[in-house]
Amino acid sequence: MALTTRDIPVPAIPASDIRALEIPASDIPASDIPVPDTRASDIRALEIPAAPATPGAPGAWAQWYESGLGWPTTGSDPVELLTGVRFDVLELPADAGFALLRRVPRTGPVAVEGPRMRLLVAAGSADELPGLLDWLEWGEVPLDLTAIGAGGRIIAPCPPSRPFGTALGEPVPQKAAVWLRPPEPGSEVEPMLPVAGFGGDGDAPDLVRLVGAAATECHRARLLRGRLLPGQRGARRAGEA
Repeated sequence: MALTTRDIPVPAIPASDIRALEIPASDIPASDIPVPDTRASDIRALEIPAAPATPGAPGAWAQWYESGLGWPTTGSDPVELLTGVRFDVLELPADAGFALLRRVPRTGPVAVEGPRMRLLVAAGSADELPGLLDWLEWGEVPLDLTAIGAGGRIIAPCPPSRPFGTALGEPVPQKAAVWLRPPEPGSEVEPMLPVAGFGGDGDAPDLVRLVGAAATECHRARLLRGRLLPGQRGARRAGEA
């Protein structure tokens, strides 16, 4: 059974209430970053795919990434992807991430693991994040928006299909990392990754606009979570179970 975003608490607050939130202005025109309707009913359009059954040996996962995509891995169990080589990672809370994906249809590969969402961006972008947040006037705001770059690693999401025809093993736990927007083996990933500089490089989305939209959604999600009392949070979780 596919996991849905009902498994991730989303405050049921009408979109009209959002106008009361104070979000710092940035140098990016508002028309470039449209504000979505944040009604909980909109969440049903985004679903987290159930992790498919996969080979029991971690070597098959590593081979899928190394041979199919050319991405270096640790070869450990669980398999981890090395960041800062072919890509960096922009990481944010999953509730803010799903709102971001509704606003930004073009991104690089995107994965989710438990309460965190990870967007792949061009290598070197992690070093750009603090300066971009300052430039966008988000530098002093606690956003829970981070980046992983050179020397880092992330848990490898479950490959979206059976790698290399190996036999199926035990199903991956539901809380394992899975791809929402998977990479395509055999194709160059770099041209699809958000890069610094307006206009990007080729068809790549623009990192500045992506970070600006991500910061807005992180701030919005934090404020909305703060409006719910502890009892309301528990009742909401019980109602979504």
